[in-house]
Amino acid sequence: MELPLDYETLKVIWWGLVGILLIGFAVTDGYDLGTATLLPFVAKTDRERRLIINAIAPTWEGHQVWFITAGGALFAAWPFVYAISFSGFYLAMFVVLAALILRPVGFKYRSKLESPRWRSTWDWALFIGGAVPALIFGVALGNVLQGVPFSIDTTLRATYDGGLLGLLNPFALLTGLVSVAMLVMHGAAYLGTKIEHGVVLDRAVAAGRWAALALVVLYAVAGVWLALSVAGFRIDGVIDAGGPANPLRKEVSIAVGAWMDNYSRYPWMIIAPALGFAGAVLAWRMLGRKPGLAMLGSGLSIAGVIGSVGASMFPFLLPSSKMPAASLTVWDSSSSHLTLFIMLIAVVVFLPIVLLYTSWVIKVLWGRVTTDEANSPGHY
Repeated sequence: MELPLDYETLKVIWWGLVGILLIGFAVTDGYDLGTATLLPFVAKTDRERRLIINAIAPTWEGHQVWFITAGGALFAAWPFVYAISFSGFYLAMFVVLAALILRPVGFKYRSKLESPRWRSTWDWALFIGGAVPALIFGVALGNVLQGVPFSIDTTLRATYDGGLLGLLNPFALLTGLVSVAMLVMHGAAYLGTKIEHGVVLDRAVAAGRWAALALVVLYAVAGVWLALSVAGFRIDGVIDAGGPANPLRKEVSIAVGAWMDNYSRYPWMIIAPALGFAGAVLAWRMLGRKPGLAMLGSGLSIAGVIGSVGASMFPFLLPSSKMPAASLTVWDSSSSHLTLFIMLIAVVVFLPIVLLYTSWVIKVLWGRVTTDEANSPGHY
């Protein structure tokens, strides 16, 4: 059957779509993670902390659709990437899931008892549920940029040769801090639009401004480190972009600075890191002044930071530090032509629905939460 889109085009479309889903998750659930990270520091009393919690508790569950859909799309579009990354990063993902589980439990049980010790314990559990995933997501990206220690044999069976502690290397910890600063900035920007004016908002704005500055500095340091010290990957020769899924049908070399190649080959890609910096500066300038623009700036910064990782690595998806020729790329690790096309039809149908109901929820819950409202019966 002749399909209206060729195989190569569909592979690029799905590379972009998975990136959009990851950005969607980071922008929506990112402010939940950032707000939870700020909770113990910007809210000092029980009444103040309930104000913060009730700013995010009604909507956080809906944001998980981006996370689940991104994982499902990765499984369907690039099964090799899904299999190797999820098995290789198994323990790290277990830690993330354990931390995320604390969030719904904390929301439901925190206010069940009047005990200050009980509530403080759950407040710190919510902090863990925000800070730990934010850190580990960044650490994972840092490891992907350095290459993951896996190999693939001639029967296409993958073997992972790393461990949890090996993920915590200096560059990966730096990218983890970039992620934390980015999401704390985003959480503060969200609180700027969602909670009443007062001392809690003032603390959140101050924290968000510091986080935005930290993001600019850490992101710049990570970029310089990536360009001057981290060994990147490049494909030698010509690869069949429309060929079958077999990662062993290419040659790959490793060289310091190779991740910068795409910016000279495709100059328009510089938009991504520029957006990462510009969005953070906009958020820093607008926090406490124009909350809508601050939220816009932090969202654009997230899109730019995540987009710059994709732009730097293209067409690589999961490079191998152990066996470079086995690195997984957009061109040689995807599902079949027909599978990608059928999934694209599903996205065209369901993604607008997700966007519509997300917009509807935001409209229904629009407005600032007050301390008195958050501490009234029936609230978290």
